Amino acid sequence: MSDTGIGIAPEHQGTIFEEFRQVGTDTSKKREGTGLGLTLTKKFVELHGGNIRVESAVGKGSTFTFTLPLNQENVDGAGINPDH
Repeated sequence: MSDTGIGIAPEHQGTIFEEFRQVGTDTSKKREGTGLGLTLTKKFVELHGGNIRVESAVGKGSTFTFTLPLNQENVDGAGINPDH
């Protein structure tokens, strides 16, 4: 998933998956959310044997990428053709 938002500074990228963590320097803006969304996403992805990462630049936005393993049993059961 990508956005063109404010981006995440390199020094905060390692902490954004922590519970209740919200980053940003503008304390005058009301932040929404609880700081659990990325934590839950990371745990869900890892429970399925995958991983998630972020690439971000301040002022340019962020891209979150996750990968999940795909084994032959899952492919056969879901009718997925991995060659297409």
